[in-house]
Order: sequence, then C-alpha cells, then structure tokens
Amino acid sequence: MTYKVLVLKGDGIGPEVTSEAVQVLKVVARRAAVDFAFEEAVIGGAAIDAFGVPMRPETLKLATECDAVLFGAVGGPKWDNPNAAHRPEQALLTLRKELGLYANLRPVRTLKELLNASPLRPEIVSGVDLVVLRELTGGLYYGRPSEKRQGAEGREAVDTCFYSEAEIARAVRFGFDLARRRRKHLTLVDKANILSTSRLWREIGTEIAAENKDVTFDTLLVDAMAMHLLRRPTDFDVIVTENMFGDILTDEASMLAGSMGLLPSASIGSETNSVGFHIGLYEPIHGTAPDIVGRDRANPIAAILSAAMMLDLSFGMHAEAEWINDAVAGVLREGYRTPDLAAPGTKMTGCKAMGRLIRERLESMERDA
Repeated sequence: MTYKVLVLKGDGIGPEVTSEAVQVLKVVARRAAVDFAFEEAVIGGAAIDAFGVPMRPETLKLATECDAVLFGAVGGPKWDNPNAAHRPEQALLTLRKELGLYANLRPVRTLKELLNASPLRPEIVSGVDLVVLRELTGGLYYGRPSEKRQGAEGREAVDTCFYSEAEIARAVRFGFDLARRRRKHLTLVDKANILSTSRLWREIGTEIAAENKDVTFDTLLVDAMAMHLLRRPTDFDVIVTENMFGDILTDEASMLAGSMGLLPSASIGSETNSVGFHIGLYEPIHGTAPDIVGRDRANPIAAILSAAMMLDLSFGMHAEAEWINDAVAGVLREGYRTPDLAAPGTKMTGCKAMGRLIRERLESMERDA
C-alpha cells in the first residue's frame, strides 16, 4: 500500500521538526511493509519570499491530491507587518477552508516522567488525558465583514462571528463519536450568557446530547473553563468548542503537559482519502520559535506525535501509531530531554538527536517483536 503525503515544512523550526517526523515515518514504513510517497512544497513566509504569495495554487492542488498533509509551522517576525497584503498564516487558513478541515483535535496527556515539567503541581496534572475538539472553519476567523476602517469618530474595526446549524452540528457529532471511543464524557464550552452564537451552540449541543444518552454531557462557560482547566484538568475527557475559544484553550492546555513542544494536533475534514479514511492535516501546536531556529534546540516530539495521529486517523494504522507513541514514551523514560524540558538529572539532547533516539527505539522494538 502506498500513501501519498504532502510535506509542508514552512518557516522557523518547522523544517527542523518536520524532517525528524518524516524520518520516523520511514522507519515505520519499513517495519509495516508500506510505502509513503512524500511530496514537498514551500508555504508560508518562505513562499512569500520565493513567490510573493503564502501558498501557490499548485501547492493547494497537491494538497487535494494527497491522502494527508504533514505540516510544520508558518510565520515569524520577518512577516509580522499587520498591513501587509500577504501574511504566512493565510496559507494555513486557506488549507483549512479549501480542504474542509472543520475539526481540530488536540490531545493532552501527561506522562509521569514529565509531571515536574508542568508549571502546575504534579498532583493536579497527574493522570490528565483529554482532547479538545475545536471547530476550525467558522466563527470570528472567517466571518464577514472583518475589516479596519475609518469611521465618523476615527478609526474603527469590526469582526463578525457567524455560525450555521450545520457547522455546529457536525463538530458536536464528531465530539460525541470521539467521546464514545474514550471515557464517554463530553463538555461543551461556550459563552451562552452573552453571545447569540454561543446560545446556538448550546441549543444544538443539548439537542444532539439527547440522541447520545450513552455519553455524559455538560456545558461550561469559557471563562469558567479557563479556570477549571488549571484547577481540575483530570475531570475532562472530550471538550468541544468554537474556533476562537478553542484556539485559546488549547494553548492553555499545553501547559498541563509541560511544553508546547510535546503536543500534536490533527485537523480533520468530512472528505475521505484514497484509502477510505479522513483527509487530515497534521501539525505540532507550537509556532515557528524564531529565537531557536538553526540551533538544534527545537523539540521534535510534537511533530513526531502528529505523524502518529496521521497514521491513526488518515491511514487506519492504529497499531503503527502506537509504535510511535510507545517509542516516544520510552525515550522520555530513559531521561532524554530537549532544552524546553531540561531538568536536573536529565540527559540534554538536541532536535536531531531526539529524532534519532526515537527512531532507534522503534528499530529496537522491531528486533524484539
């Protein structure tokens, strides 16, 4: 079986961490007797520099023809002018919209070896295992009008938060299906005491919950959720919310695990690929980290775990995804840490060495099998 994967390394540390993920996939391919046909294209700030746009039409065409997309990161100070006609982040927003990637999954699970890496007390984060499902193609990020303009009393700006019943329902239903495969608990996060869009989210969520009585359903206001995510994170299983709330809450949740360098994500659409699974875009949740570019200090684990999510969700390779998860956990148990996780008594290692250690762990697992 051959799986077509588009690799978009992007900017900053994106190329460094994505390269390590690709090398891990090559080890998995050899062990599982499958083939990954990797295509590469330039995107983000690098594409602006080379072609004047954050993503060429040819790149989007490649994305529609592949079974999954492995993504690095885009952006950086070089392209931060808010008045620029083209910005790197536009490429990612376009990919999400054009590929119909409406559900962003960000799992957060703590490992006992890394409990001290979190800024929270170990007894609070021990046992955390949750997934945030963020609706990805609606809300403030895509609503119109969205503009800065001159008004009667000076400068003014407007952003529009818009959601349709169909957009909300498909995200909520995805959440219930996910919860059913986990611990059967779904929490819907909104701001229903203030926002009309949130009241619609709660109304539709409650209606769908009535059809899924095998899953425990509750709701929380987003400000309360921000507090409880730090106060009692082990109480949550699947969290479903709208686009902007999800963007904020998932960055907060990354601190439960100790570093954004540990957390993968998957953006899933309703379309299926050539092997009958979800077309998806897989990326670490961290940014481009321009301050450490080229210094071999990046943590490749989030990118590698994103590749594991790709195997699981886009290719149905559930066992092979667990191989990667187990290899990562094994290397961390042995005390190896990139600089973002370094602590007294651990073995400091760089991005390339961490990738190599994980590959070696996979290869040793193959010999032991």
